[in-house]
Amino acid sequence: MNAAGKTNLHHTNALNKPVTLLAIESSCDETSAAVIRDGQVLSNLIANQKVHEQYGGVVPELASRAHMQNIIPVVDQALQQAGVQKNELQAIAFTQSPGLIGSLLVGASFAKALAVALNIPLIAVHHMQAHVLANCIDDPRPSFPFLCLTVSGGHTQIVLCKDYLDMEIIGQTIDDAAGEAFDKTAKLLGLPYPGGPLIDRYAQQGNPHRFHFPRPQVEGYDYSFSGLKTAILYFLREQTEKDPSFIENNLADICASVQQTIIDILMQKLIKAAEDTSIREVCIAGGVSANKGLRKALQDEADRRGWHAYTPAFQYCTDNAGMIGYMAYHQYLAGQFAGLDIVPSARGSWKRAEA
Repeated sequence: MNAAGKTNLHHTNALNKPVTLLAIESSCDETSAAVIRDGQVLSNLIANQKVHEQYGGVVPELASRAHMQNIIPVVDQALQQAGVQKNELQAIAFTQSPGLIGSLLVGASFAKALAVALNIPLIAVHHMQAHVLANCIDDPRPSFPFLCLTVSGGHTQIVLCKDYLDMEIIGQTIDDAAGEAFDKTAKLLGLPYPGGPLIDRYAQQGNPHRFHFPRPQVEGYDYSFSGLKTAILYFLREQTEKDPSFIENNLADICASVQQTIIDILMQKLIKAAEDTSIREVCIAGGVSANKGLRKALQDEADRRGWHAYTPAFQYCTDNAGMIGYMAYHQYLAGQFAGLDIVPSARGSWKRAEA
């Protein structure tokens, strides 16, 4: 490293060696490490944090402490599984934003320390952009340009991806994320955390047209889910006052109806974006992209409209270092390295298309 905190890069692949990277993801409550060689994921280890289940959501301080406990063994296992020694690495990548600041700091500090120790470059990755590129890790993969509906607990975005490192947000939620609507509904129904996957499971057995909920009307490609959450709250409160066993007796139909409403809202704007841009390469990404109902809805619309639809492998839907490393590989090829003065950001900036 030089005085400015930049790594000396003259030796990084000078002999056309394979580009081998270690990636670290610690944005929320999963501690993940992955090894990537020339864009291929050799290992992708994830340590989940069970401690949050008793609180019904992620407790930031507990998440940070768990990352500190998990990060060394997870990195060690990722290297072992990939059959890679530390001296074979050409760079260290980490999630720089967005996320819980305490969790991000653990991953960033570890990545900086290892990069200094090995005298190799540091690569800072935007978590949500990596989610988009999760669709490109395995075949079949979309051609550029493509549209990606990225749906998670904290984000809902429609992204126009023109190239690996050229993306812009053309639509996003103006309040709550779709994942929050799933999680809040699960909590109202008395389902344990994390409740989103449980709603998906119960929805498979229910009637999605049994109960009707509002679909907010927002201009352009933007979304809103705060009103839907409130409507579900009032609906359940009213019904349980009439019948205390209402939720228990109608759980599958409630889950199916709520899930169908959220999916309809998501797909309506994605369809509009695809029609307006004439793009037929369409993807989903993020934790909610593991939802069976959303996956089916995407494929149904693809069959109806002549799209080429893509969904990430399940291991790349939730937060994982594999997608961080894949994006970092393309940043490496473009020479996008970070200095030791780089700091994590809870929010993270990202350009949005002009209205």
